[in-house]
Amino acid sequence: MRYQIIGNTMPAVQVQFDAAGESMYTQSGGMAWMSDGITMTSNMRGGVGKSIGRMFAGESLFMANYTAQMPGAYIAFASTVAGEVMPVDVGACGGLICQKGAFLCAQQGVDLSVTFTKRFTAGLFGGEGFILQQLTGQGMAFLEIDGDRVERVLAPGEVLKVDTGNVVAFERTVSYEIEMVKGLGNIFFGGEGLFLTKLVGPGRIILQTQNFNEFAGRILGMAPRR
Repeated sequence: MRYQIIGNTMPAVQVQFDAAGESMYTQSGGMAWMSDGITMTSNMRGGVGKSIGRMFAGESLFMANYTAQMPGAYIAFASTVAGEVMPVDVGACGGLICQKGAFLCAQQGVDLSVTFTKRFTAGLFGGEGFILQQLTGQGMAFLEIDGDRVERVLAPGEVLKVDTGNVVAFERTVSYEIEMVKGLGNIFFGGEGLFLTKLVGPGRIILQTQNFNEFAGRILGMAPRR
């Protein structure tokens, strides 16, 4: 399998298969275009339990699988908002914990499952849901980045506090929790909400410059009302 990132503002990843039988999977509706010589099947990848868990994590109940019937066949998966498509070698990085909606597509050797945050308060107040996505296994996966990508490597015990919507993914060595903004004045007049995501090293974290949910909320707030 070979891949190419196409475009800048609204990018896509185009995958070309080297041999018949190679396959990629994505959530329903993730495919943008494909050549002849590719077959599609849909299933509840991993069974009913995993499928329902993915649904709560922001993904489709069913996954679409695209399999090459001949060498040279190609397929593209496009991002849904302006930003970036990020390739990840899942086996090399030891797996990632991702926010819901970050997953775009992956090879069949990559397992997409749900994982619980280490603290209940992280899911209760974090804005990304109690259930997060976990990528494990071997192979390439591709993540959607809203806006531009920012990467940091946290030293052991190093802390970074982030608006929850700006977190894309982090290595499994990074702990994740939520803390309340201090001070009544900051809570009521600071404009940043009640809680911040606290990431504690060691490990790599991936951030995005755009919080799409916040952006969508501002657009909705400007919409005409009857």
